[in-house]
Amino acid sequence: MDSASSAKESLSRALERGSQRLSRDLRALRQAKSLTLAQISERIGRSVGWLSQVERGISMPTLVDLRRLADLFGVPISLFYTREQPADTDGEIVVRARARRYLGHTEPGLVEELLSPSLGGAFEMRRRVFAPGAESATQTRREAEEAGFVLSGRLLIEIDGVAQELETGDSFRFKGKAVRWRNTAETEAVVIWVMSPPVY
Repeated sequence: MDSASSAKESLSRALERGSQRLSRDLRALRQAKSLTLAQISERIGRSVGWLSQVERGISMPTLVDLRRLADLFGVPISLFYTREQPADTDGEIVVRARARRYLGHTEPGLVEELLSPSLGGAFEMRRRVFAPGAESATQTRREAEEAGFVLSGRLLIEIDGVAQELETGDSFRFKGKAVRWRNTAETEAVVIWVMSPPVY
């Protein structure tokens, strides 16, 4: 096989893997929001048949479709783009550090990366980086169990009105409680954050 044919075959395999991951992600998001294909099709102006094909990896959404889907699910469009995993990695089991999905700035001063291999499953892991002095604008309450481990820095976390100052090595867990946060230090805080079930 010549180099041009080899490159074409490699690109074809990469596109197929990307299509499969996207189809699984969209199905997981739809199920997490308890939406039917019909409800989504009505909101984004596409047919139920086309959405079904996307969820089965037969059709690929356009950039416009992805923007509409991201808006509908309340996620950054970057969630749908995945960096290519190394050839020695099973992308459904292992996520290499250089291949994490960037979730962007979900709130001012907060940057997130998805550590879980996919959006499906019983729980989700994120790497959250809190900028110095950043704080959440409002309280957030999710019907999920949440837990975290402070890798570095300090973070003030308020859970149902009770404030806790967390430092490197501290951890926490709560369920269905109102939470807000503030980085009180002059350095960024890095936290591994887990949610079960995943909430988007």
